[in-house]
Amino acid sequence: MRVFVLDKNRKPLDPCKPARARILLKQGKARVIKRYPFTIIIQEKEVKNCVTHKHQLKIDPGAKTTGLAIVQDNQVIWGAELTHRGFQIKDALTSRRQLRRSRRNRKTRYRKPRFLNRKRPEGWLAPSLMSRVHNILTWTKKLIKLCPITGISQELVRFDTQKMENPEISSVEYQQGTLYGYELREYLLEKWNRKCAYCGAANTRLEIEHIKPLAKGGSNRVSNLAIACYKCNQTKGAQEIEQFLSGKPSILKRVLAQGKKPLADAAAVNSTRWKLYEELKSTGLPIETGSGGLTKYNRCRQNLPKTHWLDAANVGQVDNLHIEDFQPLLITAKGHGTRQMCRTDKFGFPSRYVTRLKFVKGFQTGDIVKAIVTKGNKIGTYTGRVAIRQTGSFNISTKNGLLQGISHKYCSTVHNKDGYSYSF
Repeated sequence: MRVFVLDKNRKPLDPCKPARARILLKQGKARVIKRYPFTIIIQEKEVKNCVTHKHQLKIDPGAKTTGLAIVQDNQVIWGAELTHRGFQIKDALTSRRQLRRSRRNRKTRYRKPRFLNRKRPEGWLAPSLMSRVHNILTWTKKLIKLCPITGISQELVRFDTQKMENPEISSVEYQQGTLYGYELREYLLEKWNRKCAYCGAANTRLEIEHIKPLAKGGSNRVSNLAIACYKCNQTKGAQEIEQFLSGKPSILKRVLAQGKKPLADAAAVNSTRWKLYEELKSTGLPIETGSGGLTKYNRCRQNLPKTHWLDAANVGQVDNLHIEDFQPLLITAKGHGTRQMCRTDKFGFPSRYVTRLKFVKGFQTGDIVKAIVTKGNKIGTYTGRVAIRQTGSFNISTKNGLLQGISHKYCSTVHNKDGYSYSF
C-alpha cells in the first residue's frame, strides 16, 4: 500500500510508493509522523510543482467488518479492513442490565415504578449500532486529513428485501433489474455462512435450493431458500426435507431454524446505513451510493477475491481496477477502556479493584509497543498492543497470541493509544 504524505503545513499531498518514501527518509527530506497508517511529513518549507489528483474514498459497511479503500484513476492505492466491537458492546450492556435488575430486585423490590415519561431523541440508535457509525466516521475524517480525498462512495443498500420477501411483486410496484440475482445470492451466502446447509461443504460450487420443494407446494420466498452444494442439491431433488434428513435430526432442526431466522448482521447494517449516510454528508464531500448487488457484480466481473476491502473498492460505478498491493491494513476497534472502579465476578460482586493511574513507566494500556527481549525464556522481538500492570510487567497482544510478563525495560512506544489495534 502507498504511504501518506503531508507537507510542512500538514496539508495532504498525493500518497507515494514505499520506495519513494524510503528515499525521502534516507535523504532527510522527510520524517515519520504516524505509524498506523504509515505517514511521512516533508521537511522542506515549500513543495514546488506539486499537483494533487482526485482520490475517492470507498466504504463497504458491515456488521462485523467494514472495508475501506482509496482509489485514484481506477488504481486501488490503499485499503483497510475495520473490525467493529458492536456485538461486544451489546453483550456488555446485556450483562450490566441483568446485574442491575438483580440488584434492584434484592434491594428495592417494593419501589414504585417510574412514570413512563422518557422519550428517546429523534435519530437515536442503540450504542452497539452507533459504535459502528462512529468508527467509520472517525476513519473517514482521519483519511481526509492524510489524503486529498474529493469524494466518498458508500454501499447504501445491501439487499433488495422487498423483492425477496414478495417475489410475485411486479410491474409498477417493482421493476426487476439485472442485479436482482446478485442481491438474492449474496443474502443467502451471508445467511448460510457460505457453506452447504446440509453437509457443511465450503469452497465449492454452491447452488440455491428450496427447503420445501416447489413440486410439493414450496414458494420462492427467501425463508424457503437455502444454499447447497451440487451433490446435496441433486440428491435431495424433490424430496421433502424431513425425508431427505430422516437420519440426521440435529441437521434437520438446524436447517429449519436457520431458514426462518432473520439475518442479524444485515439488520445491523440496514439500521445504520442512513445514519452513516447523514453523518458522511457532514464532511462536505459529494457522496456516491451503490447496492451490494452492484458491488458483487463489479467484483465478479473482474475475478477479484472476496474480501471486505476489495468489496469497498468495487462500490458504485467501477471500470477495470488495478490493485497495487493485496495486503491491507487490519484495524480492530478496542475502545478507550472503562470507567469501572472495580471488576466484578460473574455474579456481579466486586472481585478486584482497578488502579486510577493510567500511565505506568510511561506506558498506558492500548499503546502499540515493540519489545526486544534479550534474556530469559522469552527472547525475541515482539510488536503489539500493551496492557500495563502496576508492577511494570506488561502483557503484549501480538498477531500470534498473548505474551505475558514482559518487563517495561524491553518496551519502546511505536504508536500511542487511539482506541484501535493494527496488523497486516
